[in-house]
Amino acid sequence: MKKIVIADDHPMIRGALALSLAATTAFGKIEVLETSTLAELLAYLNDSGEADLVLLDLRMPGVNGFEGLLTLRARFPSTPVVIISALEDPQLVAEALALGAAGFIPKSTPRHEIVRALNLVAAGEVYAPPHLDCPLTSEAGRVDAELAQRLTSLTPQQRRVLQLLGTGKLNKEIAYDLAIAETTVKAHVSSILHKLNVYSRTQAVVMAGRLHLSSFADIAEV
Repeated sequence: MKKIVIADDHPMIRGALALSLAATTAFGKIEVLETSTLAELLAYLNDSGEADLVLLDLRMPGVNGFEGLLTLRARFPSTPVVIISALEDPQLVAEALALGAAGFIPKSTPRHEIVRALNLVAAGEVYAPPHLDCPLTSEAGRVDAELAQRLTSLTPQQRRVLQLLGTGKLNKEIAYDLAIAETTVKAHVSSILHKLNVYSRTQAVVMAGRLHLSSFADIAEV
């Protein structure tokens, strides 16, 4: 039996997705679990291990931009993740796929198309909305894909440090917020700069901001 998790804070959306999953023949017999927060999702996966598929909303409690996707890709790399979102921006779709999503399904998608998308994912393919011109082959798309790959190399703690850098906080303030030593924060910052191949905190924040990881400030401490 396939284990599939729907992570969305709107019960009606979860119900609609569950009906679409029931009509998706490629999965065979399925067990569907519904969660409304990232914490619930992670707790389930920690207890039960890898799922066969996660349908993840970009905007729900505990999810900040692509942070939820990055966390799942880092902690449960064998679990395919399909983004479910009310947003229909081609660049956003391209970035989600570059970060390792198995598909991107807008919430406005008709049920028959959702079923087709899920069948494609179940067959090991990647789904992108056919009506959106995703810039995967453009120069900008290639650049963002490269940036995304660098960001996926960060640990969850390093991504949290990067988010706090984006709010303009100093090392000692980040250390206080995360309950770690200031020397540990400095080590994280050095590792972040190395992994992202940048030379300043500002450059790291700008790079992450391009991929919608958080609401980063325009100016960070250099």
